[in-house]
Amino acid sequence: MSLTMPRQVAAAGRRVHHAHANGAPRPLGGYLALMGGYAVAVGALLGVARLTGCRLPATVPVGDVALLSAATFRISRLVTKDSVTSPLRAPVTRFTGAAGAGEVNEEPRGENGLSHAAGELASCPFCASVWTATGLTAGMAFAPRLTRWVAATATAVAAAGFLQFAYARARE
Repeated sequence: MSLTMPRQVAAAGRRVHHAHANGAPRPLGGYLALMGGYAVAVGALLGVARLTGCRLPATVPVGDVALLSAATFRISRLVTKDSVTSPLRAPVTRFTGAAGAGEVNEEPRGENGLSHAAGELASCPFCASVWTATGLTAGMAFAPRLTRWVAATATAVAAAGFLQFAYARARE
C-alpha cells in the first residue's frame, strides 16, 4: 500500500464531509466512532452468546415487546433528560433550561467531533433508545428474569408518570 492511499482516503472523506455538512458543523467522525462502538458492543454480545451457547428464541412474545418498548421509553428518558442523571451527561452536554416534570434541556458541548456526537447521544432520548433497547434485548437473552424485573419496574414508572400527568390535567 502506498503512502498516498491514506491521504487520498482522508481527502475523499473531507470532500464528503464538506458536501454533506452544507456549511454547518457536523460531527460525522464522532458519529462514525459511536456507530463503531455500537457495532463492537453488538458483536461482543453475539460472540458471548455463541460462546455460552445462548440460543435466541424463534419468536418474541408480544407481551415482551410491549414490556421492552415501555421500559426502553422510560429508561432512555431517564438517562437523557432526567434532572437527577445530569451529572452523567455533564461531561458532554451543557444545561440550557428546565423542561418541567423533573426533566432538563441540554445541548451537546463542542463544535464537532466525538464529544459533540456523544453529547447528542447523551441528550437525545430517541438516539439513546436504540442503545437501551439493545441492552434490554440482550438482557432478555442472557438474564430474562432479571431483565423482566428491571423492565417491569421501568414500565411501572412510565405508567405512573402518565397517570401523574392525567391526574394533574383532570384537576385543572
